[in-house]
Amino acid sequence: MDRLRAARPPYPDLIAGALLWGMQMLAAAMLGLYLRNGLQTSRLTEIAALYFAGGLFAWPFALPVARFLAYGRPLETRFAAFFVTLTAATILMTAFLFAMEYRMFYSRWHAPFGSIVWAFQFVFTSISAVYQFLVIGLRLFLPLGLVCLVASSYHLAKRMR
Repeated sequence: MDRLRAARPPYPDLIAGALLWGMQMLAAAMLGLYLRNGLQTSRLTEIAALYFAGGLFAWPFALPVARFLAYGRPLETRFAAFFVTLTAATILMTAFLFAMEYRMFYSRWHAPFGSIVWAFQFVFTSISAVYQFLVIGLRLFLPLGLVCLVASSYHLAKRMR
C-alpha cells in the first residue's frame, strides 16, 4: 500500500514536470534538427509541436510508474527506474502522436470508418508510421535529449527516498 501511495506524485510535480519535460524534448529536437540541417524544413512548427507534446503527455504516465518501481530502492535502482521509464514513455508517446498525425493524413484514401478494410489500413498505417518515426525521428532526441534524460533521472532519483 505504501508503494501505491508513493507512486502518486503531487499535482505540482505532475503539471510542472510535464511542462518542463515537454520543453526539454522540444529543445532536444530543435538542437538535433539544427545539427543535422540547420533547421531547414518546411515543417518546423509541426515538428516542434510533436516533440513538445510527446514529452508533455509522456510525463504523467512515466512519473507514477517510475515512482512505483523506485519506491524503497537504492539510488542506482531509482535512477534506472526513472531513466528507463522516461525513455520508454517519451519515445512511445511521441511515436504514437506521430502515428496519429500520419494516420490523419492518409485517412482520406482509406476505407470508411469501422470496416474490416479500415481496421487493416489503420493498423498497418500506424505500424508504418511508428517504424518511420523510430528510423527518422528518434535521432532528433540526440544529443541533448540524452543529457536531459540523465539529469532528470538523477534529480528525480535523489528527490525520492
